[in-house]
Amino acid sequence: MKEMFSAEEIRMINMNGEKHGTVTPRINDRVNFEVTTLRIDVRTDGRHAEVEFTTDWKLDANRRDLTINSMFLGLDGTVYDYFSGYEDLQKRRVAFVGDANTRIREDYLRILRYFRFYGRIAQDPDKHEEKTLQSIQDNADGLKRISGERIWTELQQILEGNFACELVKTMLSLDLGPPIGKY
Repeated sequence: MKEMFSAEEIRMINMNGEKHGTVTPRINDRVNFEVTTLRIDVRTDGRHAEVEFTTDWKLDANRRDLTINSMFLGLDGTVYDYFSGYEDLQKRRVAFVGDANTRIREDYLRILRYFRFYGRIAQDPDKHEEKTLQSIQDNADGLKRISGERIWTELQQILEGNFACELVKTMLSLDLGPPIGKY
């Protein structure tokens, strides 16, 4: 990717994610795009992953947090959707890929990402799936591992989305207040 962007004289502004296969090119000196190579998580610690690169789109999709974030668009316009993300998007449903506990334990920040995307996609403030809420509550203490900066970034976006008041109430009812408020 770096060679491709360099050959096209596209400036790369952020190489911090390079060990995870992510670079950020700036197109036309205005728009940043985060571009990530296909990868699988070999090991995770609840926030960061040791990755291995792959060429298998489905393996990459399987490590994503939410079904709506696990879709890919081919250059020919074909949508690759291994986990029914498009269907969930049509239903305005926010769901984890596979087992919610597994996805959350890979990166506890996914708890807040769930609420951020819920506030962007859902039509109703309280149509959460009980099993998902239980997984979030069961893993609430994992948020203590997340930096205050990352928590604040996600929380700001939750507050800017739809149903901010209702989502915060739901978050508090799931015991997310203490780990979020530790800063």
